Amino acid sequence: MSKSNLQIYTLISGVMGGLLLVFFFQPLMLAENENTINNPLVGINIFQALILGLIQGLTEFLPISSTAHLKVIPVALGWGDPGVTFTAIIQLGSILAVLWYFRRDLLDLGSGIFKAVKVKNYQAQEFKIGLGIIIGTIPIIIFGLGLKILVPDLDNSPFRSLTTIAIASIVMAILLGVAEKIGSHKRNFDQLSTKDGILMGLAESLAIIPGVSRSGSTITAGLFMNLERATAARFSFLLGIPAITLAGFVELKDVFDQGLKISYAIPLTVGLISSWIFSYLAIAWLIRYLQKQDTWVFVWYRLVFGVVILVATIK
Repeated sequence: MSKSNLQIYTLISGVMGGLLLVFFFQPLMLAENENTINNPLVGINIFQALILGLIQGLTEFLPISSTAHLKVIPVALGWGDPGVTFTAIIQLGSILAVLWYFRRDLLDLGSGIFKAVKVKNYQAQEFKIGLGIIIGTIPIIIFGLGLKILVPDLDNSPFRSLTTIAIASIVMAILLGVAEKIGSHKRNFDQLSTKDGILMGLAESLAIIPGVSRSGSTITAGLFMNLERATAARFSFLLGIPAITLAGFVELKDVFDQGLKISYAIPLTVGLISSWIFSYLAIAWLIRYLQKQDTWVFVWYRLVFGVVILVATIK
């Protein structure tokens, strides 16, 4: 078996193993008494929304898990868990940032896909990348909906426990380290294929597990597929646009269905703007950083982050 195929099989096995753990063993987990806000929008003031937006923006695109930090830091500060709804909505600020940052890429990609379809040139690079993004988004939609059905009260589920986040962070740190070590880092953006989008999409579906990190799982997958570090990050961000957008709008619909009070609207707006600004800064920094540096700083950060949380929960 070639090294390339071994890396792909390792990636697929890891994804399927993680998802099987979620759907078969989650019902057996014991609930933990976490300080969770029952109504995820009650009790969040403007200052807290600003800080939560900052955390969301800085951690959404760095491979360290925004969900984990939005859970752990507020709990550590005594604010309680802001909940899935608030988290998903302020992610829309991150989407605005990635759309603006990659606006030229998206215009070129859309134009290329249109031309390819028009002349039936399905081997065009833009068409293959676009198709990969579309197909690659399907797994996280399927597993995300499945999780919503299996765990309707996700905010108060042990699935969002600190223990889950700690273990996920440690496991993903190890996987990122392995990918960094064995990946060749030679393939650039022009060498992407539809298969890359599908494989990275499978890895993205692991992000339904709190603490995994959507960007972390996809960048790790990209390194396993021998992509350049900056290319892996760039493609990861483009692939994440549909999934993050859908998640945000689904939760936004639920908020409007429940009735959006002005007291909720102001913190949400502040969180969105804060998330937008700091997401843009994080994207710009990470792309430049990975053009010259490796990912070991994130490996060690995630490892320490996970171990500290695990020790704290055991005590």
